[in-house]
Amino acid sequence: MDNLTHSLVGALLGQMGLKHKTGLAMPTLIIAANIPDIDAVAVLLGGHQHLAIRRGITHGPIAMMLLPLLLWGAVLWFDRWQDRRGTRPANRLPVDRKWLLILAYIGCLSHPLFDWFNNYGVRLLEPFSSQWFYGDTLFIIDVWIWAALIAGVWLSLRRERSERADWRTPAFAAFIATILYIPFNMVVSNLAERQGYFAYQWERDAKPTMVVANPVPVTFWKRDVLWRDAQNHGHFDYSLFDAKNWIGHSENRIVGSGSIYDAAQSGVANASSDLKAFLFWSRMPVMVSSTDEKRIIGDQRFDNELTQGRFTVQVPQ
Repeated sequence: MDNLTHSLVGALLGQMGLKHKTGLAMPTLIIAANIPDIDAVAVLLGGHQHLAIRRGITHGPIAMMLLPLLLWGAVLWFDRWQDRRGTRPANRLPVDRKWLLILAYIGCLSHPLFDWFNNYGVRLLEPFSSQWFYGDTLFIIDVWIWAALIAGVWLSLRRERSERADWRTPAFAAFIATILYIPFNMVVSNLAERQGYFAYQWERDAKPTMVVANPVPVTFWKRDVLWRDAQNHGHFDYSLFDAKNWIGHSENRIVGSGSIYDAAQSGVANASSDLKAFLFWSRMPVMVSSTDEKRIIGDQRFDNELTQGRFTVQVPQ
């Protein structure tokens, strides 16, 4: 997910009462919820190398053990540094080393969980396995998640400043709304994917090689259901509240023969590092365009108006 969502998750956990467990709890939760994204420095490599690095080693089990410890040590040092300089706020709670470490782990573990919910992918077992995991549940920026988390944090803070005893209630309400919203979206994606298989078989009397229910922005009850077979790719528009989808009648787009990019037959062994990195990351590679001079491949998941052209690479001729 985007870093605003990760930060809000950390803040919401704090407003649910965890911030009173120890001094510096809130900054620890928020930083911990974002710290696995230190791999974002990979974009400095240029090209598509960052695609093969992002959401990998810093999101895997070793990082989940070490990153909270490093953050814990840094926060303890900061607290002692302020104390030595005499700049430690007088109203700050004493730092409880045990609770500070627990909160660092809670915040850090929330990050790969929320990253898994979208369709970009995350390598949860790196470095032991480079397998990508996809939740296909939420769009990478979900405005409804934003709304729930922002409302929960803001209302909780407002009540706390007014010294109301029930200041945690809005945060708990937002937390419950979020944990109900996410499984609901899982169900929508599952139904959309199953309907995609049915629609494809009903229209073509064959089985697709892959069907993916792609979350879309804002309209969480809809999915862009992507399909592919041995040669072609296309999509179905799915809506949970549209009865036509239950009988397999869906709008679809069929791309011309040969649109599926076959890495095995395209000399990847001698390919550029950019192409190798792109194919390592790509879940649904497709040929975007092909001429005598060049071939451009993209990823079917991001072949839309919002991201078109951002996830493409040229294949050396």
